[in-house]
Amino acid sequence: EKAKLLRSQPAQIVEPKGLLYVQQREFAVTTPKDGSVSILGSDDATTCHIVVLRHTGSGATCLTHCDGSDTEAEVSLIMSSVKSFSDATRCGRLEVHLVGGFNDDMQLSQKLTYQLLRAFDLQPDDVHLVTFCVTELNDREEKDIHFPIIYGIAVNVKTAEIFPATFPEKGPDEDLRSAHVLTGATLTNIYDAKMEQLHIGPYFWRPFPHVDFWLEQDDKQILQNLSTSPLAEPPHFVSHIRATLSFLKEHPFPSRSLFPDRKPRIYKKNEEGLWEQVCSDK
Repeated sequence: EKAKLLRSQPAQIVEPKGLLYVQQREFAVTTPKDGSVSILGSDDATTCHIVVLRHTGSGATCLTHCDGSDTEAEVSLIMSSVKSFSDATRCGRLEVHLVGGFNDDMQLSQKLTYQLLRAFDLQPDDVHLVTFCVTELNDREEKDIHFPIIYGIAVNVKTAEIFPATFPEKGPDEDLRSAHVLTGATLTNIYDAKMEQLHIGPYFWRPFPHVDFWLEQDDKQILQNLSTSPLAEPPHFVSHIRATLSFLKEHPFPSRSLFPDRKPRIYKKNEEGLWEQVCSDK
């Protein structure tokens, strides 16, 4: 029922004000007390799943974008991050919302759904599954081709409302963060809720293999080889991958060009509710 209700809602466009956008293999957790961030969101999930974990007592809310790389470890990580904001003596329960995936040819969505259910089931704490809009419950068919119905969601940290969403702004440092994922990152926490700061990096990778070769390929080749579900990707998938590859070509050694001082790039919301870089030395 909950999945049906969610699927029937049109995707809302979420403007950058008060938004913390979470990319693949990233997570962020905050509480309703946060004066800078009121919305957590992520999109462009085809076979990936977006997970929202919330404690009803403290309101601590975590959003992550999982791709099945190390599901059990990722679930433990988000569980402990939400619990770190929730006083054990306080009333309330842990609730989880799973959205994403579809009936893809390689059954990657199905595999990820099982992995997530199993990982939450293995937790010593009780976790209540509230929204289950994944794989076959998030699938639509058009001319024998399957697509996800919902590609992205947002959660309002203050009201706990979850809704389908798209995001014109996926920054800051969109290319840098995507490069981190493409070079094999593990799940990374990008937000310090106590300081209300976004921390990006420091990230280190080796020069990306055959980057020139990939940049020379046409759109079809990139789609076929660098996507888990070529027919169901959003229209901007190829341009996004190209931008990430160009970034990797430009920065083969991030320790020299991006993080020479080994410190993260730190952002804070300004008066307009937009991210602004702050000097890390202050």
